[in-house]
Amino acid sequence: MALIFAWVYEITPQGLKKGIDVDQTQSIVYKTGQKLNAAVAVLAVLGVAALIGEKLLPEFELIRPEPVEEIPLRPVYDSSEAAGVPKEITSYTMANGLRIIVWPDHDIPNVVMYNFVRAGGRNEYPGITGLSHFFEHMMFNGTTKLKPGEFDRIMEAAGGANNAYTSNDLTVYQNWFPRSALKTILELEADRLQNLAIDPDVVESERGVVYSERRLRIDNDNWGRLYEQMRATAFVAHPYQFPVIGWPSDIENWTQEDLEWYFKTYYAPNNSTMVFAGAVSPEEIFLLAEQYFAPIPRQQPPPPVRTIEPEQAGERRLVIEKEAQTPLLHLAFHAGRASDPETQQMQLLLNILTGGNSSRLHRLLVEEEQIALSVGGMQREGFDPGLVYFYLTLPPGADIDAVEARVLEELRRVAVAGVTRAELGKARNIVLADFWREIATINGKASALGNFDVFTGSYENLFSLPEDVNAITSQQLQAVAAKVFRPNNMTVGVLRSPADAAGAAK
Repeated sequence: MALIFAWVYEITPQGLKKGIDVDQTQSIVYKTGQKLNAAVAVLAVLGVAALIGEKLLPEFELIRPEPVEEIPLRPVYDSSEAAGVPKEITSYTMANGLRIIVWPDHDIPNVVMYNFVRAGGRNEYPGITGLSHFFEHMMFNGTTKLKPGEFDRIMEAAGGANNAYTSNDLTVYQNWFPRSALKTILELEADRLQNLAIDPDVVESERGVVYSERRLRIDNDNWGRLYEQMRATAFVAHPYQFPVIGWPSDIENWTQEDLEWYFKTYYAPNNSTMVFAGAVSPEEIFLLAEQYFAPIPRQQPPPPVRTIEPEQAGERRLVIEKEAQTPLLHLAFHAGRASDPETQQMQLLLNILTGGNSSRLHRLLVEEEQIALSVGGMQREGFDPGLVYFYLTLPPGADIDAVEARVLEELRRVAVAGVTRAELGKARNIVLADFWREIATINGKASALGNFDVFTGSYENLFSLPEDVNAITSQQLQAVAAKVFRPNNMTVGVLRSPADAAGAAK
């Protein structure tokens, strides 16, 4: 710093003049001396200034900021802008893939929670059939934190109740509880999703329970046995052919590795949709979900079901001979998936054919001709094309072939002549009354929202149902009947006693 000041002095007019007045040698000596003198002078001035400044200037202390408590960010969630969809319904997809839908309803201080897990019979293959249903049992049998039975005990102590069911497409967990138990229920659910204990001893015990359930519902039940064989015959390629409860040899031979892989893959948050309805707000549900469910890691998506059932090329039949007081006659026809427009049309048609005591088939077969004790029909709506299914219980000694012929004749009549305006109006009224009755309750709200969101791709489709139903025409019902009720698209199953079989042979 001092040398810089000296150099600056040298180039001033006074310094230049002194450099000219002396010879070169004198100039160098003179300049060097001047620079040293200037440097010493500058250092002295700076030192004095520093001493004065230290006395005069205030002392500064570094103030460290106090730690600020983290404030949770308000979740960003979606609400529908579609006409007819209640604006209070919101949805939110977490970073780990868990989808959450909330429908507030503060009429009563209760809440319903449904967890739709995309794990059903269609996700299984020979060797592990029945695993989806097995985990429906295991989810109530303890975690690394809670012993078997504690889940129910804690929930019931908080005023809650629960249930679950498994289908070919889903496993669904249901919780009903007072609003005061909201945090308790979410903590319980998060615990069993993240920390389920697949204890070998519990597995063996529950394996026996499931096998007993199979014997009760299928092996020792005529209707269940025929239904199992009907599905196994109607589907030759698609996994809808497997019984949801599993084949006996698979139930006996699931391995620990099978169980751990299946749970990790299918019970991942990115494979589930949770629905809340009742005395809750979207903000509190989404914030609690981040607290309890965010730590559960996302997994690789489950392997997709690629198999498409080939079109049936001819009529299929099966007969089971078993001691039975009343013969059973079942008929199945391949139809559409849940998201197909024709599925709703078929639902109306089934109502006309089998819905209640005033339906066509009941009046014809049970009341007028008295050749059947009961008749019913259903449509299995799933991710993939399913079945339209008719089931009849016949009186002892019935002419099974004659009953089948009368059923097929009536189905052909619909395909050729259609239905009356009165029948269509009645079916619409029943379907719409059932719809409004369902979504009037918080349980119905949660169930309907979840099913429409999972099967059709958006819960918004639920609210177009009344308009869709009212738009269905008799011509559409006639067309769907002609498309589905074809002999080459049909599987017929009969369960009868050996004595009935001998009589039929004569």
